[in-house]
Amino acid sequence: MIKITNLSKSFGKKTVLNNLSIEFQRGKICGIIGENGAGKTTLFRCIAGLESFDGEIVSQLSPLKDHLGYLTAEPFFFSMITGEEYIRLLCNARNKKLPELDKNNIFDLPLNQYITTYSTGMRKKLALLAVLLQGNDILILDEPFNGIDLNGSIILTEILHRLKELGKTVIISSHIFSTLSDTCDEIHVLRHGTITQKVAREEFYLLEKEMKNSAVIGKIERLEL
Repeated sequence: MIKITNLSKSFGKKTVLNNLSIEFQRGKICGIIGENGAGKTTLFRCIAGLESFDGEIVSQLSPLKDHLGYLTAEPFFFSMITGEEYIRLLCNARNKKLPELDKNNIFDLPLNQYITTYSTGMRKKLALLAVLLQGNDILILDEPFNGIDLNGSIILTEILHRLKELGKTVIISSHIFSTLSDTCDEIHVLRHGTITQKVAREEFYLLEKEMKNSAVIGKIERLEL
């Protein structure tokens, strides 16, 4: 469980998060949606301990960062490192024994090759696989479906369901609404630096309708197609 109370974060004079309060429960998948620049990534970085902030973040797991796996929207990789070496690096960071990669390479990645030879989708799959193999209790996944192929998306969806069954806490963002509706128990809407809506699964269709109306009405007509 993670409880966030009155979280605020500013960069200079720009306030990105403003007295944000939210709870993430164990064994649930929580989606975070918002327009570009709404503060999703900043929120994730605060939870992961990568940003200073005002307010409070409390968890039963302490220190939180030692139990948390964070998949960034654009994962960073050192140059001249292979896929296997990257996985080894992340497992060592958790003092976790390197697993049998032949067995656990669910995305069929060329782990003996340098990551510089990987496509964007392959890099995202590698970063996801490494985070999963760390055995974290809490996972923050920032745009995990972005850039991966259909087969990878199907596998990722099933992985998320399995993580829920295992009692993990999963926080996920996506600009593809169907990926959230297929996986999440609840969706939180981030606007103007704070959470403005909490939507349960049975009301996802209403949220999607609201989002479509907000995005489309009046805007498509302006193109005069």
